[in-house]
Amino acid sequence: MLKQRIITALVLLPLVLGAIFGLSNQWFALVMAIPVLIGAYEWANLMGIEELEKRAPYVALVGVGLSLSFWLELKWLCTIAVLWWVLAAYFVKNFPDDSGLWAGRIRMGTMGWFTLVPAWIGLVMLQGQENGAWLLLYVLLLVWGADTGAYFAGRRWGKRKMAPKVSPGKSIAGLVGGLITTAVIALIVAFNTDIAESIGLTVFFSVSMATVFASVLGDLVESMVKRHRGIKDSGTILPGHGGILDRVDSVTAAVPVYVGLMYVMGGVV
Repeated sequence: MLKQRIITALVLLPLVLGAIFGLSNQWFALVMAIPVLIGAYEWANLMGIEELEKRAPYVALVGVGLSLSFWLELKWLCTIAVLWWVLAAYFVKNFPDDSGLWAGRIRMGTMGWFTLVPAWIGLVMLQGQENGAWLLLYVLLLVWGADTGAYFAGRRWGKRKMAPKVSPGKSIAGLVGGLITTAVIALIVAFNTDIAESIGLTVFFSVSMATVFASVLGDLVESMVKRHRGIKDSGTILPGHGGILDRVDSVTAAVPVYVGLMYVMGGVV
């Protein structure tokens, strides 16, 4: 299993970096729509729609959202997404007691729409900025740094669990390890580039740390929905990794939260 995960990651990484740095914004938007629509297909399964052909309407609904958000430039969807992830934090904290607030196909479908569509438009907005490829890479580094720091700190000190009813493997020590790792990344970037000049170091650092919290939350929300559904993985498309959602759950929260907060602060246009 570990060997499969490593091979899959080594194959995907150059493809992702090639898309970020090598494609125009319109082509990048089109290419990124592919994993998002696959994610919608998997989310339909999380909603309890097991028949493959019956998932198509939900995939189409997400596809319409992608098209409208791109052509109408619905940048504010990322700001709305920030509110969604605040609500999602409440759902995670109170799982399973308050799962009745979001369980059900229509409500879960709405959750998935506000998870996938703002994440996609956030990716496209970031990549379309001046030096946008590097900006998007920075946000991904925050996600990867949080995962890496959490893994090593959690293995060493992870006795106190963060959300045992949702994801028993995640610990408070892991969260702290991820925050420390990404704080170092954020400060290195801030002091070696001009990225923080327009909005100030404090805002840049605060938004970066909020993005890290969001990345952890994205993972927890997918774990919560899978636990409610009674399945281990969202899909089987990636050998050793599970489904697309299992790999991008952190990104679906981190990217729109970063873009939404920066949009409010004037850092993303």
